Amino acid sequence: MPKSSIVSHPAENPDSHHHKNFIETEVEKDFGTKESLQGRKIQTRFPPEPNGYLHIGHAKSICLNFGLARSYGGQCNLRFDDTNPSKESQEYVDSIQRDVRWLGFDWDNLFYASDYFQQLYDWALQLIREGHAYVCDLNADQMREYRGTLTEPGRNSPFRDRSVEENLDLFLRMKNGEFAEGARTLRAKIDMEAANFNLRDPVLYRIMFAHHHRTGNDWCIYPMYDWAHGQSDSIEGITHSICTLEFENHRPLYDWFCKTLRIFHPRQMEFARLNLSYTVMSKRKLLQLVTEKHVDGWDDPRMPTISGYRRRGYTPESLRNFCETIGVARFNGVIDVLVLENAIREHLNKTTSRYMAILDPVKITLT
Repeated sequence: MPKSSIVSHPAENPDSHHHKNFIETEVEKDFGTKESLQGRKIQTRFPPEPNGYLHIGHAKSICLNFGLARSYGGQCNLRFDDTNPSKESQEYVDSIQRDVRWLGFDWDNLFYASDYFQQLYDWALQLIREGHAYVCDLNADQMREYRGTLTEPGRNSPFRDRSVEENLDLFLRMKNGEFAEGARTLRAKIDMEAANFNLRDPVLYRIMFAHHHRTGNDWCIYPMYDWAHGQSDSIEGITHSICTLEFENHRPLYDWFCKTLRIFHPRQMEFARLNLSYTVMSKRKLLQLVTEKHVDGWDDPRMPTISGYRRRGYTPESLRNFCETIGVARFNGVIDVLVLENAIREHLNKTTSRYMAILDPVKITLT
């Protein structure tokens, strides 16, 4: 693993004037300074969903998670959050691994959320038995209506008070494929009047008859992201689950799951995602560009994907230097694309040879 481009290494850079970012400060509050870790190790992870190629925004998360582990003598896992088989494929798994390595990093462990499907199912049974989850027959539109609004509390589902025995029976039948897609879901029983929408009885499992790129047709119920993510962190012993800011209001749910299940509780922290001026980074929109053939694949040099920048001539060092330059912030902002262009220009100025050439020579005869 190369020297981190977001977190510094004082031992390797004795003259560095690096100032700790807020995540490093919080890590040292939890673990002590680098000199006083006393055998304790930070454990981070980079958890992409394999539903597209990595874009420039992912480079920041890669540098941060792998860099923290390197800086504090810990480990960083690569984990694929493969819980939505209808949008995922092995092609994306392969491309993500290739891009992480090209950036100059390597993972200590390679995991998949699908590795934990049985454990997640068993924990769901635990929630049902303890009265914390129920099978709901509301469809998506009805559920949205019952959820309420920002100014109005939600209403309890008419199926919320089913008995433990009935919920266990229905959930098993969901797993066995006895119901159609969308007919039933498993929901956590939290608080339909909570100010935070994520706590209004979120869905844990939905029925989906889709071939999974790893588990095949073994499962027809799949965990939602919020249910799989935190518990996967817990299973792997992740100490600091570092997410972008859009997951900040998911943190109470993350904490609720860990506390209710009485399992190892990682700490979730959020940082500002990378927004680049004049640059589209929505996976959905990038996929549309590819499927409608507006571009020549995910690695088209016009695409803001890591593989696209690679084809354009960017170097891994320039992308890491760019991530170092923009730093780690608490609040979202827009970075001028010129900062990225300057990063490759500065790196090439230092590392490439310069030659003079005449592209359209004119023959001159000397007499």
